Amino acid sequence: MSFNPFNEKPVKTDKLYVDWKGLYVKPYDKHTVDPYTKCRIILMNGTEFEAVWHSHQFHRHENDNEIRRELALVRYGEQQQQKRLACLKPLDETILETTISYEQLAVDLTAELAQRVKDNYVKQALDFALLEDFDHLYRYADLLEADTGTHAEKLVGCYTEIMPARPTVAHHRNPVDNVKYHINNASIDWESKMAASIITAAEQQTMNYYMNVCAFYPNDLGRKLYQEIGLVEEEHVTQYGSLIDVNVGFLECNLMHEYIECFLYWSCLETETDNAIKKVWATHLDQELIHLAKAEQLLNKYANKQWQEVIMNPEFEKPLSLHQNKDYVRKILKTTVDLTGNREDYARVTDLGDNSSFQKFQRLINKDIESAPSHLVIENEIMLKGSDYRYEDSGNPLKELRDATRDNVLVGR
Repeated sequence: MSFNPFNEKPVKTDKLYVDWKGLYVKPYDKHTVDPYTKCRIILMNGTEFEAVWHSHQFHRHENDNEIRRELALVRYGEQQQQKRLACLKPLDETILETTISYEQLAVDLTAELAQRVKDNYVKQALDFALLEDFDHLYRYADLLEADTGTHAEKLVGCYTEIMPARPTVAHHRNPVDNVKYHINNASIDWESKMAASIITAAEQQTMNYYMNVCAFYPNDLGRKLYQEIGLVEEEHVTQYGSLIDVNVGFLECNLMHEYIECFLYWSCLETETDNAIKKVWATHLDQELIHLAKAEQLLNKYANKQWQEVIMNPEFEKPLSLHQNKDYVRKILKTTVDLTGNREDYARVTDLGDNSSFQKFQRLINKDIESAPSHLVIENEIMLKGSDYRYEDSGNPLKELRDATRDNVLVGR
């Protein structure tokens, strides 16, 4: 059944905030929770951060205090939602266990969005970064196995394979090659427009998480790996963020943020399997309908625009679903592993000369490839166990990456 958030009557505004008891709900059990429940929590945590951060940027660029007060009222509610979501993670879940869920979300969310969008340019961006997050999952999983003996396939519920893809050492590009063309909201399809915003928020959450937990990992190799992959997440946020239409004012962006939050909470509510978490999604959706109504009022009062001028097709027809995408990921791995960024486009590494921005940057960052943390993690695992850690339904689709006793750092470089 379709859902139009603009047709819904928001609950009373006294439901906008909760007291301390309502703010701290029971965390999930890490031993029994469905992996995609954890992924949804991470996704919505990132979505809330994006909403809050956008609101702060709007606040800092607005001179009308009436607007700033309205933003502050909603922003406190968004902050309460984010705090509730953050503490759904249980006390006994480690930094690295949570990281595995971050990368599973990155893989399966990106694959889902890539199969929904109609714009080929947006799809290409999604497919490109998909392989990099897939390789990050593999590197972190090997660190997890080496440090704790835990097999990551248990954490991902065997929904997502764990194997090398485009090696992380090949992800380091000149920053100028991560800037892409922005889309035009007026002419692009609904799915592609939504995907650009959703994936930017999700990758931004990952970037922030790695940036903040990096120094708290208990050994040097782990800290170094978070440093390296955290820098790749900066690249991803730059790439995805550059896709978003720049010709949209703050009031319209404010409406879009609240609309997307409604869509995502509706999707979580429609697809959640955990009844306790489902209640959280229902509560947050009710609150977001209040936020959306307030954003609509601001747009009408201060920009003299109706929401229909910003959002042409408001109906939610199909929820965003997190599910296994093994065949799709394998297909993208087999066909695009040797791509890299080349200004606003992408190019085969073999088509680039030694003086290309990619190769120059590689020589700068990977001057000593043997010291690259993402390489050392795999070499360490091979030294300890005789082979790397993988979870595969069948052999890697690329013969160059099938040898579990060697980390191939030439692929994609």
